[in-house]
Amino acid sequence: MARTASLSGFPEWLPEERLVEMHVLDTLRRVFELHGFSSIETRAVETVGQLLRKGEIDKEVYGLSRLQEEEGDEAKTGKADPHALALHFDLTVPFARYVVENAGYLAFPFRRYQIQKVWRGERPQEGRAREFTQADIDVVGDGDLPFRYDVEIALVIAEALNALPIPDFRLRINNRKLAEGFYRGIGLTDTAGVLRSIDKLEKIGPDKVSALLQSELGATREQAEAALKLAGIRTEDTSFVEQVRALGVTDELLEEGLSELEQVIDAAVQRAPGKVVADLSIARGLDYYTGTVVETVLVGHEQLGSICSGGRYDALASKGNRKFPGVGLSIGVTRLVSRILSQDLAKASRSVPTAVLVTLNNDESWDAAQDVAALLRSRGISTEVAAKAEKFGKQIKFADRRGIPFVWFTDDDGKHQVKDIRTGEQVSAAPETWMPPEEDLQVQVDRT
Repeated sequence: MARTASLSGFPEWLPEERLVEMHVLDTLRRVFELHGFSSIETRAVETVGQLLRKGEIDKEVYGLSRLQEEEGDEAKTGKADPHALALHFDLTVPFARYVVENAGYLAFPFRRYQIQKVWRGERPQEGRAREFTQADIDVVGDGDLPFRYDVEIALVIAEALNALPIPDFRLRINNRKLAEGFYRGIGLTDTAGVLRSIDKLEKIGPDKVSALLQSELGATREQAEAALKLAGIRTEDTSFVEQVRALGVTDELLEEGLSELEQVIDAAVQRAPGKVVADLSIARGLDYYTGTVVETVLVGHEQLGSICSGGRYDALASKGNRKFPGVGLSIGVTRLVSRILSQDLAKASRSVPTAVLVTLNNDESWDAAQDVAALLRSRGISTEVAAKAEKFGKQIKFADRRGIPFVWFTDDDGKHQVKDIRTGEQVSAAPETWMPPEEDLQVQVDRT
């Protein structure tokens, strides 16, 4: 990718790179729809109040304003106006609003997938952009949502990621009930604060997390050590249950979380072996998660960060006394595609969708060439027609520069031939029946 980014944090792809991204998106759509998820799209903007209501993330939000505001339009108070508009920073909060507003038209449990751009005002770096594409799946219930959907969501995501041209991956799964119950059991009451500190474990290390727990949350050294011991448990099977109980902490919420996490891991061991681990250091920073939490890393590319994350939220969406609990996961498509391209993990078989270039004998043959192209397109063969009746050598060079594998010729007697310019093989053909090899009919994206 020998390109210069004209605006940092706002990636743009060359045509052959966009084909890789489209392959990723099409693969995700296919898997999601095979599992019965319906596609929706929400608006790009929400009110600031809506975006900030479940956590202090105002530094990440891009606010909207007109270039020519009328006098008095905006009071410079130094605080975010809750009625002002801003670009959404994820798809979960807008989806919660969408569910509440459309609850009378939806059949619950409602299964949705959503693939859209989102915006975050943070410093661009490896794996982080200011404008990027996410692909979410969620199941939302009305009043209650069986825990079995937590298990299903993890399995669907494992299947979707397994279909992509990416390295091996691991879904690292924890349960907030387990963590919060444990913290309560050792006497730490600000469980949300402990979770936020534990969430920094990989960034700052255990010593600094321990210091944070003691200085900011009033934990004793022993309490901090116990919280870090819990976060150090990681297994590829359900043996984490015994390891947690060996720590000697008892709490009703802890037991509930242990049971739920055990169900997820047990199902994954059977249906997605080697793809899921119980990792009790996973906390997730946003406040709205209430149970299962997930982060996903590429094996050998852990420094990239999580490529897919999410979890259970029981209180994000509500309307009066009516609750809409849900569970969902979000794939960072742009982060994945950036790594695929930068590490040359996969390539498109050609740089354009076009499989055939129909040449021109002379300028008067353009109409006849269009007829040939129409016949080929009617059978699903991507075709374009040369713009000028140049020497055939120049038309062939044009096809080669474009990455078009086949060139079509029609002589003055109406006989047709097609040439594979990669091999030089040229054969007689009829536009009504000729087909390219199956691997050339559509652009293929394969692991390198």
